[in-house]
Amino acid sequence: MLTSYSVAEGRLSVRDGLPQAEALASAVWIDLLNPTVEEEHAVQTALRLEIPTREEMEEIESSSRLYREEDALFLTANFLYGVEGGEYGSTPITFVLTNQSLVTVRYQTPKAFSVFAVRCQKMPALLASPDGVMLHMFEQVVDRLADILERVGNDMDRASSAAFRSARANIKANKRDADLREALITLGQVGEVTTRASETLLGLSRILTFVGAEKATAVRKENQGLIKTLVRDVRSLVDHAGVLNGKANFLLDAVLGIINVEQMNIIKTFTVVSVALMPPTLIASIYGMNFAYMPELSQAWGYPAALLLMVCSALGPVLYFRRKGWL
Repeated sequence: MLTSYSVAEGRLSVRDGLPQAEALASAVWIDLLNPTVEEEHAVQTALRLEIPTREEMEEIESSSRLYREEDALFLTANFLYGVEGGEYGSTPITFVLTNQSLVTVRYQTPKAFSVFAVRCQKMPALLASPDGVMLHMFEQVVDRLADILERVGNDMDRASSAAFRSARANIKANKRDADLREALITLGQVGEVTTRASETLLGLSRILTFVGAEKATAVRKENQGLIKTLVRDVRSLVDHAGVLNGKANFLLDAVLGIINVEQMNIIKTFTVVSVALMPPTLIASIYGMNFAYMPELSQAWGYPAALLLMVCSALGPVLYFRRKGWL
């Protein structure tokens, strides 16, 4: 899908599909989502540049993600998407920046892109220049990542508080197990989201560093202040994501420790029961032997005496364990 954005006399014009070559060449922002061969060819012909393929976008070496070809900058980074629906992941997105237009090539739609497109319709000034479009889009991505990190941090706090409260309170085992299970799932999601958010922030940091080195020719003077602001915001979010990741690991260890204690209590209970039943089992085994001369078998008190002896032998270990504080 090809969507082109252009501004004329302060009014925004948005076109879906393949426009005329002249309209495509005059567009400030060209957004390619799952582009077809015809769409790629039309953009390449209109702008006289080579659109990277999906395989090229997925290469991880820096020289394949950040480079210049004549007057065009090719900038690729992985972006977090799908957090709202729970099917989140990372997708490479390429920004091709020229003096006349910005081309974005992507195969998923992060929330920040759709929000930025709506903002552009309300504020056409955001599309004043190609470099301004890219930097304002990065601002939207950073704002979105900040909201995501704040939300997962709150989710982590709620889940861990519920797990620790259940561990301290005398409640049913099923409720305690459910809280601990929910805490583990939430902490796993926090670790996954923060890791992917950190990957996005790392890619943005590399892009901003590269663009900063090329800003004399790639970024207009009025937009150069945005680079410094974005760099500060990205660094602060990287630090915050690191703190969240460390906190998630600490809480994960704590929750696993609580689960281990619960399991040890269960094992201890089975151990005490097994030890307590060993003496009665021994007595029952003795009187179950089929010897000819066992005088107790012929006495009327033999059966109740054997039962009483088995009960006393079972209570003995239990009382000993309780005195030692093991129960």
